[in-house]
Amino acid sequence: MDLEKGITEDGTGYGGTVWNILGQTYYPKAVCETTFAFETNSEPGQFVPVHIHPTQDEFILVQEGELDLKLDGVWSKARAGDLVRMPKGIPHGYFNKSDKPCRALFWVSPAGKLRDLFAALDDLTDIARIVELSAQHDVEFLPEEANA
Repeated sequence: MDLEKGITEDGTGYGGTVWNILGQTYYPKAVCETTFAFETNSEPGQFVPVHIHPTQDEFILVQEGELDLKLDGVWSKARAGDLVRMPKGIPHGYFNKSDKPCRALFWVSPAGKLRDLFAALDDLTDIARIVELSAQHDVEFLPEEANA
């Protein structure tokens, strides 16, 4: 799939798509073979546990609010305007520990199977199934103690 020219407007997803991933609103913004970009909207207390993308580099541009990140076992904080770089194979998770919502633009390169994973996870609440599907789409969640 080649990158399609155009604009994905604010508050919308590419092709009108919106996903509910672990209670967070995700909007795909650009999809092609070489990259996949998506916006996340995280309310206070929401998070994605520590995991690994063995075949993808991932980036986060925080647009509003802040995120606490666990990157390769080390806690750090990213605020509006900060860019987070997560090379493939590095364990990482993000957590909104603040009292305000956070909006961020994520992207991975290459796109891999992440878009298909998000489509499969939409509205799913069964954690065991989420972990299973993630593993099938090249995302490996670490044990719960990795989030501490």
